[in-house]
Parts: sequence; structure tokens; C-alpha cells
Amino acid sequence: MRAFFYFCTLDFDVTMKKNIVLFILFVLPIVAYLFFASGINSFTKLPIITQKVADCGDWKSLRNEKVSLNGKITILGFSGTNLLKNRGNFFNLNQKIYQQYHTFKDLQFVVICPLGTENDAKKIVDALSAFTDVSQWQFVFTTPNEITSYYNQLKLVGKLDPDFGTPNVYIIDKGRNLRGRKEKKGYKEGYNTFHPSDLSNEMLDDFKVILYEYRAALKKNNNATKEL
Repeated sequence: MRAFFYFCTLDFDVTMKKNIVLFILFVLPIVAYLFFASGINSFTKLPIITQKVADCGDWKSLRNEKVSLNGKITILGFSGTNLLKNRGNFFNLNQKIYQQYHTFKDLQFVVICPLGTENDAKKIVDALSAFTDVSQWQFVFTTPNEITSYYNQLKLVGKLDPDFGTPNVYIIDKGRNLRGRKEKKGYKEGYNTFHPSDLSNEMLDDFKVILYEYRAALKKNNNATKEL
């Protein structure tokens, strides 16, 4: 009798183990997929903070070209007069975000700089070009008054420093809307380039949301390409 119960218990244990293995191999992956899929769908839109920000006007770039925000996903920055002093911020942004995504044709990194800082900007671009394709980096130049006016129309809580710059960068979508994540107290407007963790965590996550948003729209229109 004891032997009978022993073999029944053994058979029950084997069956349970088989069921557990089958659950792990087949059921759990499906559950995980549904969980993450629902998560992606709930984060396909990054809130708009400011609608229809101004374009760059007739400001000329380091390449003596006119730069526009229209039809581009733009990472927008304000260098201030101390470009070389803050060059580490550009290298952080280049390392954490730019190098991973600069091959997309509809992406650009635009830095608004005070007139007179052209040589410093060129030094930064030359330094980046030693290990990066810098074709998507755009440094544009205008007067301090115009920089202040442009920044103010973004309607941000933060302010420029006395040198007309900020370590923060901002995500502008193709429709020239300023985007940012919803937080407990308002919105996260920008991402601090001085802190690599801010770029590799929150900014990278939000940037992926923007890319997913455009890819989903293109796929819906049967026009999914590498150009976003």
C-alpha cells in the first residue's frame, strides 16, 4: 500500500513538473508579451508642452546654411557664450543619444549660439568629428536678444543663465511642438546634458517614445521606412 502511494505521489510530482515546464516555455512568454505590448501602447504619446514653437528664421549655421525645424525631430539646445567650458555637455549628449540615432534622416540636433562664438562651435564640431558623423549637428547663431526672445516663446519654467545658455536640451517634434513627460508636479521640460544619467534614462526613454510614435504612424499608412 505504501508503495502504491509512493508511486502515485511520484507520478503526481512528475506531472506537476511537466506542467510547470510547459507553463514556463509556452504560457509565460505569451503573458509577458501581452504585458509589455499593453505598456508600449499606453506610452505611444509624449505630452505636448508648447504647441507650434517658432522656427529658426534666417539664422545661419556653422555651414552657412539656413536651418529649419519643420519636418524634423529636433533636439534643441542653447549653448550660451561658454561653449568650450561646457563642451562636456555636448560630448555627453553625443555619446548617449546622437551616436545611436543620427542615421535617421528626419533627426537633427540644433544648438542656438550667440554671435561671436562661431570659432568655439567649430572646435567642438571638429572634436566630435574625430569619432562621429557630425552631419546631423547644427549650430546656428544669432544675437543674445533674439536668443532670449526665442527661449521665452517656448514657455518654459526654467530660465537661461546670464550667458544665454542652459545645460538642458528639449525634444521638438516634426510639427514644431515641444514634447516632455508628465510628472507629479507638471511636466519634465528638458533633459540635463551635464548628467549622463538624465540622458541615458529619462531622455532616452522619451526619445524612444517619439520614434515609436512616428514609426507606428508610418506603419499605419503603409509607409514604414528607415527615415521615420
